[in-house]
Amino acid sequence: MKKFLLIFFLLISAIVVFFVTLLATTGIKTTKFNSFITQKISQNNKEINLSLNIIKFKLDIKKLSLFLETNNPRIDYRNVSIPADAIRVYIDFFSLIKSETEIKKINFVLNKINIDQLKKISISFKPSNLKRFINNNIEKGILNTEIEIYFKNNQLDDFIAKGNILDLRTNFLDDLILENTSFSFFADKSDILIKNFYSQTNSVKIEEGDIKIGLSKEIKIDSNFKSKIKFNKNITNNDKFFSKFDYLKNFSVIESELFNKLSLTFDQTYKLKNYDYNNNGKIIKAEVNISNTPKNFFLKEKINQLVFKNSEIKTILSNKKRSINLFGDYSFDQDDFLSFKLKNNTIDGINKLNINAEFKKPIEIELVNYEKPKNLVANISFDLEKQKDSYIINELNYKENKTSIILKEIKISENKLKSLKKVSVKTFDGGNKNNDFSLLFGKNISIKGTLFDASNLQKILSNKSGKNNFENLNTDIEIDIQNIIAPLSEKLKNFKLLGRVEKGSFTKISSKGDFGKSNFLDISMKKNKSDNKRYLEIYSDIAKPLLTEYSFFKGLSGGKLLYSSVIEENSFKSKLLIENFKVINAPGMVKLLSLADLGGLADLAEGEGISFDILEINMEKINDTLKLNEILALGPSVSVLMEGYQDPNVTSLRGTLVPAKTLNKLISKIPVIGDIVIPKEVGEGLFGISFKLKGPPGKVKTTINPIRTITPRFIQKIIDKRKNSKLP
Repeated sequence: MKKFLLIFFLLISAIVVFFVTLLATTGIKTTKFNSFITQKISQNNKEINLSLNIIKFKLDIKKLSLFLETNNPRIDYRNVSIPADAIRVYIDFFSLIKSETEIKKINFVLNKINIDQLKKISISFKPSNLKRFINNNIEKGILNTEIEIYFKNNQLDDFIAKGNILDLRTNFLDDLILENTSFSFFADKSDILIKNFYSQTNSVKIEEGDIKIGLSKEIKIDSNFKSKIKFNKNITNNDKFFSKFDYLKNFSVIESELFNKLSLTFDQTYKLKNYDYNNNGKIIKAEVNISNTPKNFFLKEKINQLVFKNSEIKTILSNKKRSINLFGDYSFDQDDFLSFKLKNNTIDGINKLNINAEFKKPIEIELVNYEKPKNLVANISFDLEKQKDSYIINELNYKENKTSIILKEIKISENKLKSLKKVSVKTFDGGNKNNDFSLLFGKNISIKGTLFDASNLQKILSNKSGKNNFENLNTDIEIDIQNIIAPLSEKLKNFKLLGRVEKGSFTKISSKGDFGKSNFLDISMKKNKSDNKRYLEIYSDIAKPLLTEYSFFKGLSGGKLLYSSVIEENSFKSKLLIENFKVINAPGMVKLLSLADLGGLADLAEGEGISFDILEINMEKINDTLKLNEILALGPSVSVLMEGYQDPNVTSLRGTLVPAKTLNKLISKIPVIGDIVIPKEVGEGLFGISFKLKGPPGKVKTTINPIRTITPRFIQKIIDKRKNSKLP
């Protein structure tokens, strides 16, 4: 009995093993389920027309599940043939003995679906923008996929799709064409996962990419990928896409390797709600063409190109924050590479910029007569905040050897200075200290120090641009400098000034300085409240330091200066008086005398100089036009009377020049002042010359005409000035 039972058990086991092996390998052919499968699939989507070949009843050993399989079925969707390798239908085993067979899962294996087939069946795709993208932006590609559709009570419950895409070409955005794109994917009702993403354009390669798309009430996309950029604007087949971005249009070369992380969140209408992008990596090389170098007060050379190399970069871009950290080496105009660090953060509309860099370009700050040679390396750092049209420079620090310039808490709005807390300046010229002072900005402005280089004093006093960047400044000012270096190596000691600034301009000044040897400088200004006119007076025992900016006075030596001016909003009327001075080696004067054939006077001008007892200039300026009503110079050797005008485009002067010996002889013969003077002695010679100077800046031409008569006005002016000034 035992033997029989053993044989029976082994036989049953062998039969079971046989059927399991048969079901797991070859399967059992059947046609019973053909109409059932086609009916169930059509029931869920009437657009599908399915034609099945021989069906095999098989067993999935791994899942311990029975399924029906057919190879190379014919699937038509909307009259488009879809290539399929196989269809598997997993059924509930126990439902086979019931009246209705229950399907658990259907598995489709689809291979080599080309883009034309995909476009034809995409008509039912949702969302609609996905359908538009497939039809309008995808040019070619191959799709291999396996789709598993899960049922519950023979109703569609869930699905899983997995596979890969090969040789995809898309016009993702205008002029951004992605080629040779490939990736594998996995998708269900809640997520889409993409791995091993690879793509390229002419300039960019994307490698090792992965993307996760969450399909809930909101759509969330997370991606990590590596990008390699190699862009050269001069290569004709390069991407036009780069030129669409304003901040990239000036780049001629970009080479970089970056690791990127991207996160996007869309609402139910596919509107972007949040985005977050960050990267880190290396800029191998980047060249930026600078077409318009911003004007500034210290750069001596125009900058045309900026080059970065071997620089590390870390960027964060989101709807709440933007930041970039960049450090490495840079160069201007193919010069030596120098190190730099840059941090830029934007949070809630406030942009913060911090830069620390070596700097080699030549620098000139005329205000304090400081100049850095080109080959000397300085260090510049600044901490800046920007909000709309307002800037706050928390600190600007410039260092070069022993030179140090520090500015703190500068507030600028609409290109106008609002406030400035502190400026500290210590500079050297040729190894010698030439500035050491500080400016403190509180309720009042206080400028104090031991040394200030005012060699460019006239550039401080005049404002040729006509632009007042300090128009919001209203405060009292106090200046106390122990030593001032004035033009022409003059020294001004114990300079003190008390004043008032309103809307960026002085309205009150009381100032005094000491040149030494009983020579002083006095400056005063008062404002008349009734008509808003300002009255300025400057007296100096030494004239030349106050006239160095004007080429007209080149060659002037000695003399005392008195200047008075009535200043209105867009105009002024002024009078300049200089007494007891000489003109030495003045090119214009020597040329004028030589052309007039006044050889003796020309020799004198080039030697010890021509002495003048008095020079008086009456002038007025309206906007950009300076009208010279009268220029009168009177001396023992020569006298000159001129008038004319000057504007940005032209200088025009005309006048009369007469040797004093001839003039004195003529005056002694005049019985009544105002008569026309005619020489009475034959062969007496020319009385002098009339001349004209006219032309644009740097191209003024001089013309000379000999004269035998002199106007009574000229003679009357000479006599009046001699009487008033008690000249011989």
